[in-house]
Amino acid sequence: MKKTNIALIVVLILLISIIIFIGYRWGRSNKVVVQGNIESTTLRLGSKIAGRIDKIFVEEGDSVQKGDTLYIISTPELEAKLSQVEAMLSAAKAIDAKAKAGTRKPIVRSARDMWQKAQVGVTLANQTYARVLRLYEEGVVSAQKRDEALASLEAARATERAAKSQYILAVEGASREDKAAAAAQVREAQSVVEEVERYLADRVVCAPTDGVVDSVAGNIGEIVGSGYPVVTILQSDSAKAVFNIPETLLPQISCGKHFEAKVPALDKKIGFEVVYIAVEADYATQSATSARGDFDIRTFEVKMKPLGDVPLRAGMSVIIELPKPEKQ
Repeated sequence: MKKTNIALIVVLILLISIIIFIGYRWGRSNKVVVQGNIESTTLRLGSKIAGRIDKIFVEEGDSVQKGDTLYIISTPELEAKLSQVEAMLSAAKAIDAKAKAGTRKPIVRSARDMWQKAQVGVTLANQTYARVLRLYEEGVVSAQKRDEALASLEAARATERAAKSQYILAVEGASREDKAAAAAQVREAQSVVEEVERYLADRVVCAPTDGVVDSVAGNIGEIVGSGYPVVTILQSDSAKAVFNIPETLLPQISCGKHFEAKVPALDKKIGFEVVYIAVEADYATQSATSARGDFDIRTFEVKMKPLGDVPLRAGMSVIIELPKPEKQ
């Protein structure tokens, strides 16, 4: 029994020594382990119009490509509005065509006949006045008859001028101002139609880029508001490793520099390239506790993109080792 106890004590002493040695070596390690995580661009996709969800084509975890249809909103009110504005456009086009075509031919012929009739009237009144004037000069008729003949002549001339004006208006058709107003009405109606069509096109929501569906926040038949993010996708090519690097290690980091990092979720090391270093520190990770010249150590956000096509997912841990600075 005594020998057994002695052996156990020796084994315990050896284990304690090994643990102390490992801790001592770990404490004197010349490497600093920095852990970060993978982040991806999140796209929350909603429609500019409110309505009832008609169809959903994706589920959580589905891979989508740019242009794939995600879901469709049913908007019968907008479809009715489109029919209304299309009718307004047709009416505006008809008015514009009428203004450009001018007065109808039967109306032009009628105005021309009235002018010709007025011209005949002027000729007759002129001849009558000439005869009455001659008789007046011979003393056969009174001045009253002469004045009546002159008044009839002036009235005939005025009627002829008015008929001529009506004929010219019929020939020329609508004025330039009327034509411009009709054309403006067509442009206004066309713009309203295009606006409604754009809203209707937005009822079909498509993937703006390649990615993976992260969540679907809606069901068929539910009414959603304008801009409500029914589908959320994570952009495939946007994965980056994000680290908070202490400023004492920042001299070892520079844009374009490559690092080998361990990704525990994939159980392998992957190459990364530094693409971003924050221009301003975030917060202190170590505060000075004595008056021996210590200072608060602040951190800077650093982003690295993977080298090559790697199946990284948001939230994965990424670990890099950096040489420990001389004084830390």
